[in-house]
Formats: sequence, C-alpha cells, structure tokens
Amino acid sequence: MRAQIARTCCSCQRSPLRPSHRRHRLSGTSGLVVARSSGEIMPPTGNTVHTSGPQQGLEFRFGIVSDVQYADIKDGHSFLGTPRYYRASLDGLKRAVLGWENQQVEFGIQFGDLIDGFNPKDKSETALQSVLDEFALLHKPVYHMIGNHCLYNLPRNRLNEALGIHGTSSYYSFSPHQAWRFVVIDAYDVSMLGWPESHPLHQQAKAILDEKNINENKNNPEGHEGPARRFVQFGGGISAEQLDWLVQQLADARDAHQRVIVCGHLPLHPGTCIGTCLLWNYEQDGYAVDEHGVHHRVLNAVLETEPGKDCYGWLDVYADHLHLHGVGELDSQKMPFANQHCPGSPLKEQSHSVETSEAEESALERQPQRQ
Repeated sequence: MRAQIARTCCSCQRSPLRPSHRRHRLSGTSGLVVARSSGEIMPPTGNTVHTSGPQQGLEFRFGIVSDVQYADIKDGHSFLGTPRYYRASLDGLKRAVLGWENQQVEFGIQFGDLIDGFNPKDKSETALQSVLDEFALLHKPVYHMIGNHCLYNLPRNRLNEALGIHGTSSYYSFSPHQAWRFVVIDAYDVSMLGWPESHPLHQQAKAILDEKNINENKNNPEGHEGPARRFVQFGGGISAEQLDWLVQQLADARDAHQRVIVCGHLPLHPGTCIGTCLLWNYEQDGYAVDEHGVHHRVLNAVLETEPGKDCYGWLDVYADHLHLHGVGELDSQKMPFANQHCPGSPLKEQSHSVETSEAEESALERQPQRQ
C-alpha cells in the first residue's frame, strides 16, 4: 500500500471529496504533504521549485524509506505485472541504512510494509527480524509505522512490541527538535486487519465495508468510482479516538509554536494515488490538503526497485523549507514554506503519471489473504 508523510497546518480545515481522477501517479508507495503549523498557506511545489530570499541553516536531517516488503521467496509480480524483488529488497535496505549513516542522519523513518504478505506464515518472525537487524546497524533511532502487509503477517500487539511502539495503539508522536513535532498516525486503526474478529474496531470496519462496498469480496472495488473505491478490506481508517488525539496534537503543536510532520501508511488525498489506496476517512482527517497549500509527495517502494539500484532518501529540515534528497528511483524535491495566502492552488502533477483503467486500479492492491 501507499504510505504518506505530511507536514500539516494546525488550522484543521476539512477537504471536500474531489471528483474522480483518471490520471494517477503510480511511481511510488509513500506520500509527502506540507503546510505551515501557524495556519498560513503555501502553494504546492514540484521538483524544480527553489526558495527565494535568505534561507535559514539546517535544523536536522532524517532518513526515509518505504515498502521494503522483504520475503525470502523467489521474485514475483504485482497484479499489474510490475516486477517485485522480494529477496533483493533486503539488500536495498542495507544500502539505504549505509547511505543514512554516511549522511549522518539523526534518525530514520520507515513508512510501513516491512515484510510482504506472501511470506510463509511460519517465516514471518524470521523475515521481520532480518529487516530490523539492518535498521539496527544505523545505531540511531528508527521510527516505524504499520502497513497492511505487516498485518498480513503478525498481529498488531506483536508488531507494536517488535517496532518499539508502546501501548495498545499504533499511533504516537515524538519531537526531535524544539520547533518540530512528528505525528505518526495508524491508518489501520479501523480495519479488519490486525484485530481479533470480536474487537470493536474490527466490527466497525466490517460494518463500514458492508455499507460502502457492494461486492461480496470486500477486496474488490468494482462497481465504485474514484475515491469511493477506497472501501476495500486491505484498506483502513482512523478511529474517532485517534482523530481526537490528532486534533489535540496539532493544537498542542500550535501552542508550542511547533511545525508538524504527519506520517502514515495510506495517502490522504485522491490526487496522490488510485482510489483503492486512500485512507477511508481521508476527508475527515482534520488538516488541510492541497487546496489549502499542503505538499503531497509519493515515495517509491524498495520492493519494486531493480536489484542493485537504490530507493531511499533523507530530508533536510530548514526554518523556511524542506529538501528531500532522493537516491536512485526516489526523486529529489524542495518544498518551501510560503508566507502568502494562496487559496485554491491546484496540486501540481509530478513526473511518471500514467493513465490507469478501472480494471488496473482494482487489481493493483488485491493482496494475499492470510488466515
């Protein structure tokens, strides 16, 4: 699935559903969204945008990587025919960690789907440990979030324990710098994945799918259009409790004069991905989307990067902009913090956009069923 990193404002504006898009970005599996914590608005940017005027010094640097989806099995393909390099993804992660170390990052962030759903069930723990061993070589903190492939392999409580996420919930926040707060949301809080069938959040997810998805197979989005295709069993949403927590985090950050970066495994805007990959309640997420000046960015998957090639990066955080340095398949990008109000700025198309048919869209994220 697609993961998302977002720098958000604290204005908690809500976004209406946008019309169905037939042009989608399929170049990656994570996203980036940017705005000001003060509630001021800035325009979205593309890879060639440069900030104007004096820039403040580097405040800190952190590494990013997504969708390693390691499995000790032979290579395969997605349902669209995209090659997937299950064993080679571990080597790609090794190079990412080495690259982070060379760049002296202060910490790393892993955006979910550490291991693939096609792992034999009795090998899930071994595969997970193999990936975590590579991250340990950084000798710096690494923050994790849970993706759907993680939940195909192991229950939520075991994943929380292994990934250093404390408590029964999988959302949390941390502050690596006095002017910044990172908020990691759990995109599978309301989900049929990772909870016992009797759990209230599992039951809530089942009720949502019964209402929103007309198909007997709830992994099938056929018969629905655009963002309505997001109501599939391999997706999920955030609970009312988590939403309240998120709003409070943003309010606390505003009071502390902090900017906020929100990270999650599912995209929050239909302009960044195909309909089936959206967060179920993205339009209720409590923070602005691109019409209000938020930067959205999709990051490529290690799993679908050819052996020997790289797919990772690091973000330099400045007082007036973020600079994503991509390596290999991950494009670089500058994201300035504008001071002017720019309502209604459209999301700029990134490179590698392709036309996607409904059949392709429905096939893209049909995942293996774990018993």
